[in-house]
Amino acid sequence: MNADRMMTIVLIEDDPSACKAFIDCVNSRSDVEFVGITGHSDKGLQYVKDKLPEAVILDMELNWGEGSGLDFLEALQKTQLSIRPIVVVTTRNRSELMQDHLHEYCIEWVFHKKQKGYCPEMVINRLVKLRPYLYKTQRGDLPPGLQTIETPEEQRNRIYRRIDAELNAMGFSVKLKGRTLAREGIYLLVTRDKRQWETVFYDLAVMNQTHYNNIVRPIDTAINDAWKNADIEALDKLYTAPIRKDVGIPTPTEFVYHLADKIRFTM
Repeated sequence: MNADRMMTIVLIEDDPSACKAFIDCVNSRSDVEFVGITGHSDKGLQYVKDKLPEAVILDMELNWGEGSGLDFLEALQKTQLSIRPIVVVTTRNRSELMQDHLHEYCIEWVFHKKQKGYCPEMVINRLVKLRPYLYKTQRGDLPPGLQTIETPEEQRNRIYRRIDAELNAMGFSVKLKGRTLAREGIYLLVTRDKRQWETVFYDLAVMNQTHYNNIVRPIDTAINDAWKNADIEALDKLYTAPIRKDVGIPTPTEFVYHLADKIRFTM
């Protein structure tokens, strides 16, 4: 754990007044921050997957949101994470049945909203006290190289920045749809096994709810535009894969494959 970094928290709460109270509390501190706030259980799980927060504050009922606290806990239990966040529950339900059921999900703490002294500060303070035990209980004392974790979202943004740098250097116009599609295709290739590469344009078509040709043609147009307007000598230094002399430019498949290989090798 890097104690210099603020503790990252996802709040799953559907009551606007409760959300505001938690936000005001966190904004008044320098040791914690929210990396996701939602009233939907499925969106909360997506935040956990993308942000890898150290803690989750979970409202059990979500009466005005979507799903429930139990939906979130059941889904979280089936999700593999490098670090499982501390989960504390807030609820108005005092039944013993609920208490017993929550123990099945290894909840770290349950706060009853009607208990004496309950407030966001109480919840946040408890999380901060539990934080030092988060990594020790799951993975032991982490070596220095693992003390800061790149979240999936941070990794995704880093890869996209690298792709954009290559496309910018080659003069790909941001106005052309083909650039965006090439960017998405290169990202898919960088992040998947090479045995899955041959379906990349079909996968993009499914993702965009369109036909294969509506993926390939715009990418081909963007490539033609870049090669037409670029300094060829400078472009040859950036794009080093062989190009057929009778064509003079790479095909969409050749282009995205080469860029993906280059980025994978240099990252």
